[in-house]
Amino acid sequence: MNEISLDTDTDTDAVTQAAQRLLRAAAGRVPCPPVRDLIGSDDVRAAYAVQELLTARRLEAGGRIAGRKIGLTSPAVQRQLGVDQPDFGVLFADMSVEDGASVPVGELLQPKVEAEIAFVLGADLASGPLDDAQVRAAVAHAVPALEIVDSRIADWDITFGDTVADNGSSALYVLGAPVKPLAEFEPVEAVMTLKRHGETVSSGDGAACLGDPLAALAWLARTALDVGDPLRAGQVVLSGALGPMVPAAAGDAFTADITGLGSVSVRFHDASGVSDSSGEGTSA
Repeated sequence: MNEISLDTDTDTDAVTQAAQRLLRAAAGRVPCPPVRDLIGSDDVRAAYAVQELLTARRLEAGGRIAGRKIGLTSPAVQRQLGVDQPDFGVLFADMSVEDGASVPVGELLQPKVEAEIAFVLGADLASGPLDDAQVRAAVAHAVPALEIVDSRIADWDITFGDTVADNGSSALYVLGAPVKPLAEFEPVEAVMTLKRHGETVSSGDGAACLGDPLAALAWLARTALDVGDPLRAGQVVLSGALGPMVPAAAGDAFTADITGLGSVSVRFHDASGVSDSSGEGTSA
């Protein structure tokens, strides 16, 4: 997918080995050691080469790309993970979860939840200056979202290279309601509150996302064009966390409210398929 050419000194065998390690972890649902022993902690090209290889495998298996996710945009999340720059990953159609649905934790490894603003594009971002005005005009509407992140790396022991290779530590995403055009909603002014069973567990605002979620979108638009796979009309873009991510466990119920935009929710249930509707589930 991404046309990221490897440097001549990049070890293609190491890239393949890293991808295989992550594939085994995902298939067996058993977290693996970090892949930085193979590709390094901050080799951007090698990390995205692993992501590209994993994306190709998923497409070969019938996956369909629905958009992108931007990660590591919040200073709080960067501090949590010890990194200092954003990254991106690929959203596939089968990663989408309906608002209010219950997710089986047995299909995940070590999930966490973060709230953010999603943008649905109404126009391609494949040429032009990709400045603030063009990026804003390309957004059809914004929608409240939850991203369920899930590292294949044991204990979330990740560096920038680990999380990029692992498709931005992505797993699932939930789009809420309502949708609003940017004429009716200013992302940078939004305030987010994420609650688990009614108790606030994370909070933040639009400025926590690279200073403005639209700035994050502009960063992605330019980066995607640089790697040869520009953003297209109809794609969903998760613009990045507005506050710290929160661990999720069976029985947990999360709701995020984003001022001026709306709300979105998700539940988690155990391997038996029984979700806790009482509001008294186990908290992580």
